[in-house]
Amino acid sequence: MKTILLIEDNKDILENLTEFLEMEGYKIITAIDGKKGLELAIELIPDLIICDFKMPEMNGYQVLEALIDTVKTHEIPFIFSTSMSEQVDKEKALQLGADEYIVKPFNLDTLLEMTKTLLKSGSKRQF
Repeated sequence: MKTILLIEDNKDILENLTEFLEMEGYKIITAIDGKKGLELAIELIPDLIICDFKMPEMNGYQVLEALIDTVKTHEIPFIFSTSMSEQVDKEKALQLGADEYIVKPFNLDTLLEMTKTLLKSGSKRQF
């Protein structure tokens, strides 16, 4: 069973995504802020991380940079889930090393396809 870490400060979104992905057969770990998410990622090494951008403690960019700078976590596939819909935001996230970028509100089936693809292929990040 593949493990997905969801880092999201909106409790309703977190609960909905957790329920949806568990119904699809994934083990879900959750964090309500970036700092806790980073700690869980380093401790548990999930197969995939889906992370919000705007959060207290650490934003999504800070989480991604810390993950990439940590040997144990630098290859974990990473999806940004955000309300930031500008192309410049997406380009910056992908340049920093995110594998995918999905804008809220999004179609759950689209997120599921991204999830399946990344779990199969691994991160596209170049080192």
